[in-house]
Amino acid sequence: MNHWPEGVARPAIRALHTAELYKLEDLQSISATKLQRLHGIGPKAFTTLKKAMDEQGYRFLEEA
Repeated sequence: MNHWPEGVARPAIRALHTAELYKLEDLQSISATKLQRLHGIGPKAFTTLKKAMDEQGYRFLEEA
């Protein structure tokens, strides 16, 4: 089952799963900067994920 928004490509999904992130709400445990640094997460995937998070009221982990 795919828990990611439409438009997130397979390389990005593999990167998310490698980082043990399996659904949109899991992204609340990672900072935006760290997510962008994952190999496989490009600008399109990041933008798509951020938009979906905003729509659900989720926020990235604050930078320390």
